[in-house]
Amino acid sequence: MATPENNILPDAKQLTTVDKLRMLLDITKTISRSLDLEEVLNLVMDTLGSLIPYDAAGIYLMDGGEEHPFKSKALRGYQISFELIEPRLKMGEGFLGTVAQTGNAIISADVSKDKRYFAARDRTRSEMVAPIISNDRVIGAFDLESDRLNAYTKDDLEILRLLTSQVAIIIEKVRLHEEVVEKKRIQAQLDIARQVQLELLPAADPQIEGFDISAYVFPTEEVSGDYYDWVRISEDQLGIVVADAVGKGIPAALLMAFLRASLRSGIQTGFAPHIALENVSKLLRESIEDNQFITAIYGILDATNGTFVFANAGHNPLLRIKASREYQYIPYGDMPLGMFDDLHYHQHFVRFEPGDVMVIYTDGITEAANPGGEEYGQERLAQRVLEGIELPAKKMIDHIRKGVADFTEAKSLDDDGTLFIIKAL
Repeated sequence: MATPENNILPDAKQLTTVDKLRMLLDITKTISRSLDLEEVLNLVMDTLGSLIPYDAAGIYLMDGGEEHPFKSKALRGYQISFELIEPRLKMGEGFLGTVAQTGNAIISADVSKDKRYFAARDRTRSEMVAPIISNDRVIGAFDLESDRLNAYTKDDLEILRLLTSQVAIIIEKVRLHEEVVEKKRIQAQLDIARQVQLELLPAADPQIEGFDISAYVFPTEEVSGDYYDWVRISEDQLGIVVADAVGKGIPAALLMAFLRASLRSGIQTGFAPHIALENVSKLLRESIEDNQFITAIYGILDATNGTFVFANAGHNPLLRIKASREYQYIPYGDMPLGMFDDLHYHQHFVRFEPGDVMVIYTDGITEAANPGGEEYGQERLAQRVLEGIELPAKKMIDHIRKGVADFTEAKSLDDDGTLFIIKAL
């Protein structure tokens, strides 16, 4: 550690105000070149003694919590201890706490007569503390201590204030730079997670005799909480799943990855839809927080007999439109996956006739709202499907998405949205 003698120039007291301002300008130019906060603050401390004599000094930033808000960033002349690195002072306590609370500097000519004094070293007789203020908010403080009584003057305080104002600017610049770097790091992670998630989705729409099928996820963030999948069980059977995890972003995407692995295992084992969902729900319940859950529909499409056998775990009701243009929302459903212990699910049955259309969707579609707060809703969804009923499944998805976009007057959804369309040819 540098000693006070190394920090104080022999003629520091003889410097004129103009000399000190020139030195201050030189210090500011030097420290403004760095984006390393620790380097900046140590450089300030190493040159501070050239401007204002001190026997001990510290720069403290308010990086702690409410209980102990101060953390030292640069110290000179102290016997280092944990109490100095993280002073056990609250707001309003000691010189530091008082300056942080009021935003006003303190010059104490004789600390032994000042009730606010918190002893950090035995030899201190006088002290000066100035706040570091940024955007009208105290973000830290400079603390200078002297072994002499009445060591600091108002002129010293003005010099210190000028220095703290420059340091405040540099601190904010460094923090903004760190935020940009952190955002780039998080963005890179999101891009990787997004790429991994895209690779979990089927690479192409399924092909099965007698049906036209297409699906798509419209994500609101780089990583989506929605998920769809299909697995060929046999030549004429297709396992289909559409799911929606609570929330958005990476946590929801992790739930989707968990669901995919668990459900695919159940499909390959040959479990019926309701049994497969029961097993997945048990696994989820053992692995996730109480406030996390997944809604899902899992069913098996049998092309030979034109049936769809499914179980609904708290998901939106299926939309079924007959060739006669009559439509209905199939309301059968049980609790979401992972919400409670020992959940049981029921199996339901739909028979396709030629020309029938079934739409499985997530609430990002029906709950998409216009500027007035009105939701798109199930009725508009059904009418939009009817308008494009003759379209191939893939183009029907684009048709529905455009209808939602026109209604919301927005380029993207407020929540992840998924469409899975099955048309009986």
